[in-house]
Amino acid sequence: MTREQLDRLLEQALLDDDHGALAGRLDDLARGYRSGDVSRAAILVLAAEEWRQAGQPARALECFQRALEDGGEVSVDPRAGIADTLFELDRPDEARELVESIKADGRVDPMTALHVAETLLAYGDLTAAHEWATDGVLAGDGCGPREATLRTRDALLRTRYRIRVDLGLPEDDLDALLDVPC
Repeated sequence: MTREQLDRLLEQALLDDDHGALAGRLDDLARGYRSGDVSRAAILVLAAEEWRQAGQPARALECFQRALEDGGEVSVDPRAGIADTLFELDRPDEARELVESIKADGRVDPMTALHVAETLLAYGDLTAAHEWATDGVLAGDGCGPREATLRTRDALLRTRYRIRVDLGLPEDDLDALLDVPC
């Protein structure tokens, strides 16, 4: 499957506004998938996200776990999605353990840090969310040439700033980067 084919599938599903149908199609596609521009793991992550949107977190959890087992290239560590889903399923202890295991690996990328920070923020752990957002900004490669890198950096900085305001913390040098275009 090419990125263009996947984009067309996603666009049509968005027009139909049927997350369950899209999740099922992506899940089926991943089961029979052999090769292409997009990894099976990336398709499984998309399926998992759609299952969550369709209100089926248990199915989402299964797809995230399959993506992790697959080990293919993904933009966000599937464990971040698993942790988010575990929180949704009211299994916070397991979710926090998984978040700690991601950090223990010592190689958190900015997209994963953003996802984890937003999850922890949503579930009320502002201190840990702040730590993840800060680590994500510091892990980034500054003002890289890719638009996605810039969007991730800016999203991390905005998320981090909102958390700092909620925690009552004063602005710092990283907050000042919000005003500095790359």
